[in-house]
Amino acid sequence: MQHNYKTQTEKYEFVSGQHGGYYHHDFIDHSYLYNLYFPPEAVFTTLKDKIHDLVLNYPIAQDALADLIGDLIDQPAERIVVGNGAAELIKIISGHIASKLIVPVPSFNEYVNAAPLGKVVEFPLEFPSFQLDVDKFADEAIKVKADVAVVVTPNNPTSILVPKSDLISLAQKLADHDCMLIIDESFMDFVHDPDKATLEHELEHYPNIAILKSMSKAYGICGLRIGYMLTANLEFAESVRKGVHIWNINGFAEEFLRILPDYRQEFIDSCKQVRTDRYNLYKHLCTIPGIIVYKPDANFIFCRLPDHAQSGPEVTKRLFIEHNMYIKHCLDKTLPDSSRYVRIASRTEAENCKLVESLVDVINSNKVEAL
Repeated sequence: MQHNYKTQTEKYEFVSGQHGGYYHHDFIDHSYLYNLYFPPEAVFTTLKDKIHDLVLNYPIAQDALADLIGDLIDQPAERIVVGNGAAELIKIISGHIASKLIVPVPSFNEYVNAAPLGKVVEFPLEFPSFQLDVDKFADEAIKVKADVAVVVTPNNPTSILVPKSDLISLAQKLADHDCMLIIDESFMDFVHDPDKATLEHELEHYPNIAILKSMSKAYGICGLRIGYMLTANLEFAESVRKGVHIWNINGFAEEFLRILPDYRQEFIDSCKQVRTDRYNLYKHLCTIPGIIVYKPDANFIFCRLPDHAQSGPEVTKRLFIEHNMYIKHCLDKTLPDSSRYVRIASRTEAENCKLVESLVDVINSNKVEAL
């Protein structure tokens, strides 16, 4: 798939309309949210060695897949539904199960995009802190008669974690109103102490909680497409399971799940490295005059550009054209002044330092032009 761009601008126009396949185009991707330190090379060797079996045979179906995830997270299989990426499960929940869904914004757009028109209420996060006020959120959910409420934690694009105690009190308030609370923990492995922050261990006490997790982000396997839902509400699990077709996961993803328990320590170490890089990127970004940098809990950083800088879309475009680096502007997110915000994914220390230098260059060149 060779693309012959006459200019870098042409390349930008093409890439910014895509949802992936970026490796075909040779640029540094600070837009998508990867763990660059996992999986280890041994995982690829295993997949290569088994490629004939993986290509030639039908993969396993849902019950056996749920067993594999269950082994990994130490949960009974009947609580688990495995999706072709979390996106498949979001489509089922937003598109088919929820009759009225409420979601704090800005957030991961897919929850809103996958829902039928008029079925979603967007609840603005506190501005400018972007914290979730769970009491106000619960009141609004009850008022609009939502049967599904979604909270992404740490949130995307803000990278801010919602405290566990807040989520528990939210679940309790919603329980009396037949409202399921979907907690998207796709970035949970990157928070300071994931084991303390996750709600995976509390599920039996709260039958109206379901946890959704995309494995692409934490495990660095965007191309394999694996996600899962976990809930002690077996009736809800069954209704989501019904929406999934029989062979929704391919053989490569299945094999990955089989061997993953052998790499627990490597995974923990990889997340630790991501946290270190992310924290250093945060510190470097904070040195840029006039920028507002939100303290990140995930592997990416949410920033408000300095007032003297160009807009988010313009800065994003110039970074790409002049430095061949791609970040995400937040113009398509629901938030006040969305054109002033960008989301920067943390990569390696060296790449992060280069990104900050290039960003300073783009911001400052606008100052010069303004003189």
